[in-house]
Amino acid sequence: MLANKIISTGLQYLGTPYVFNAPSYQTDSFDCSSFIKCIFEMNGIILPRNSRQQFEVGVPISFDQIKKGDLLFFTTSERKNRKRLSRIGHVAIYIGQDQMLHTYRQGKKVMISVLNSYWKESFIGAKRVV
Repeated sequence: MLANKIISTGLQYLGTPYVFNAPSYQTDSFDCSSFIKCIFEMNGIILPRNSRQQFEVGVPISFDQIKKGDLLFFTTSERKNRKRLSRIGHVAIYIGQDQMLHTYRQGKKVMISVLNSYWKESFIGAKRVV
């Protein structure tokens, strides 16, 4: 299953440092969207560079229908009062069991996080691209 291959690729980068606006096409550091772009591209799916552009591709999925490999989009405290696409400030990949693989915020690294109340309250939408 392609979603499992993408997740497996992403798990190889656990602990890789977060750097805002990290350059594409390298794996020494990532921001949230360059990480997603990279692991999908390594598995043959080309995605746009930033999270707002990534939100514009794929099939919309409701939160209760998400499956492994779906992209999860969130707002941030800086963006929550903006309109439409400009509200999106974070992207992650759903890996099952109420968990996501992602990287965010300076000082953090690629990690697995539980979809807890913080993330659920920040959730904007999900897209299926696999």
